[in-house]
Formats: sequence, C-alpha cells, structure tokens
Amino acid sequence: MNPDMIELRVITPKSLLVSERVEEVSLPGIDGYIGILPGHRPLITALGGGKISYRKGTRIKDFSVSGGYAEIKGAKVVIFTERSEGDE
Repeated sequence: MNPDMIELRVITPKSLLVSERVEEVSLPGIDGYIGILPGHRPLITALGGGKISYRKGTRIKDFSVSGGYAEIKGAKVVIFTERSEGDE
C-alpha cells in the first residue's frame, strides 16, 4: 500500500459513488472546508452542503453533497451522504 495515497469511498443509500485511491480530499465540514492529506489524524465529522473534491495526480474531480458525515482513519476516508448530484 502506498503511504502517499488515501483510500476514498463515498457511499449514498443508493450506491457506492466513489471507490478510488487518491492523493488529497477536500470536504465541506459544518464550519468550513477540511483538507485531508495522507497521514491525517483520525476524525469523524459532520458534513454541510457543498462540494467534495479529490485529486489523483493532475486530475481533480468534484461533486455536490447536501450533508452527511465522514470518517478519516489511517489511510482511509469514508463519506456517508444522503444525496449528491448525479445520484438519481
């Protein structure tokens, strides 16, 4: 396992939206955006509405969410959200 990568999973009630190894994640926390890099301290946080973005190399992807929560533990970020754009 590459220590410079994060295993990102985004889960909605309808689907596993993202399952990818990435280098960086940005989350819309209740009090502002949170940047996650490899080695981030363990954290469970509520999400506000906004965009989740993630980077792998030079490629950046993002999508909108309307709340939920995230668990950051070790080299994993798991996001549970009720709704996102494209989750029909």
